[in-house]
Amino acid sequence: MTEYFVPARGGESELVEKRSRFLGHLRPVESEEEARAFIAQMKKEHYDARHNCWCYLLKDGPERYSDDGEPQGTAGIPMLELFRREGVTNLVCVVTRYFGGVLLGTGGLLRAYTQSAKDALTAAGRAAVRAWREIELSCPYALLERVRQETAAFGGAVEGEDYGAEVTLRLLLPAERAGDYAARLYDLSAGKLAARPGAEVFRAAKTGG
Repeated sequence: MTEYFVPARGGESELVEKRSRFLGHLRPVESEEEARAFIAQMKKEHYDARHNCWCYLLKDGPERYSDDGEPQGTAGIPMLELFRREGVTNLVCVVTRYFGGVLLGTGGLLRAYTQSAKDALTAAGRAAVRAWREIELSCPYALLERVRQETAAFGGAVEGEDYGAEVTLRLLLPAERAGDYAARLYDLSAGKLAARPGAEVFRAAKTGG
């Protein structure tokens, strides 16, 4: 089953290291054109910064980076390698540095740019792109938290909750686990919870927190 991870949304970060400010900006993108447009936007917004270092990577597409005047290998490549290690793709990240007057050295720069990129990714969160089964479920309030826990345990995502006499949940479950999930809910609720399966879709969905 094909599955890969992308940022769930945009993410920002700020790190101060020896008076230098590092501002991380991360966005999900679908094309090289989108990535380059975002880089240009950040350079325009932060025209007065000493450096705007960047990288982007696309699934089955190009990977690019720039140290933008920093010592070679201290910014763009470490950022790119971080995202490779984290297993995320289809993203662009720009880390803006406002120089604070104190030199950080090669190791200090590498750590600062890597941490800024990582913090921006943490702020963005991750979404899994895969085949999902849409499920709708009416749930008594007393069982709501348990259903949320079971959904997370099965690797699913809660897409929406509508509140009335009961809570109507709109869920996404990994397509291959949807049947087991429905059976689990039926058993633990003594038949009170009946999952109503919908279409199978292939797209991104954020699981967990």
